[in-house]
Amino acid sequence: MTTTTTTRALIVCGAGASSGFIAQRMRKAAQERGIDLQVDARSETELPQLVSTVDVVLVGPHLAYMLGDLQQQCDTVGIDAVLLPQEVYGQLDGERALDIALDHAIYEEDEA
Repeated sequence: MTTTTTTRALIVCGAGASSGFIAQRMRKAAQERGIDLQVDARSETELPQLVSTVDVVLVGPHLAYMLGDLQQQCDTVGIDAVLLPQEVYGQLDGERALDIALDHAIYEEDEA
């Protein structure tokens, strides 16, 4: 039996600019691997409105000081906030960012 689960990831940073490039590269990496991925890059200020719509939140390394607060917001819906390593973020490494997202994604149980 094969099941397809869409991984829904959100990358948060200050303004969403650099993280937008990582999101684009994550989409490309997922497509090459045949993985169903939805990923957006947004400002951390948008997390309260978006947290319930994703399976994992990736946090830009420059927001490390906010990780505790971001994780508290994620705890309200039972998902992880994961700090992206500086080398992944700085190199816009979509492959490694995808691996991190897949390792930490927490999926809702089907209620069918």
